[in-house]
Amino acid sequence: MLEFFINTFLWTFAFYGLFEFLKNIVYLCTYTKCKLDGINVIVTVKNQEDKIEGFLRSLVFKILYGKEDSIKNIIVADLKSDDKTKEIVQKLSIDNEIIKVLSWKECKDVIDLIDQD
Repeated sequence: MLEFFINTFLWTFAFYGLFEFLKNIVYLCTYTKCKLDGINVIVTVKNQEDKIEGFLRSLVFKILYGKEDSIKNIIVADLKSDDKTKEIVQKLSIDNEIIKVLSWKECKDVIDLIDQD
């Protein structure tokens, strides 16, 4: 009887892990529109509301109008900022499709997906 409960417990977590994996793949393919070929710049930020907009705008300018044509995405991973950093980055991502805003867990899933290719 104990073996039945242990197996049930393990299978439940296995199916949960499979569900989370499939959910992340659907999320990445549907919502982020990440181009997995080329260079992906990952920027981790926390409480940088006074600096992040200028930094991202200069980086986007270099990519769109400069010689940085190999960069395909700027992935901004917010580490639970207490200020308006995430809102500023989300606003910039609406104007620039190469900027993606993700949580750290979602960013890790993107890295794992890229690593598998």
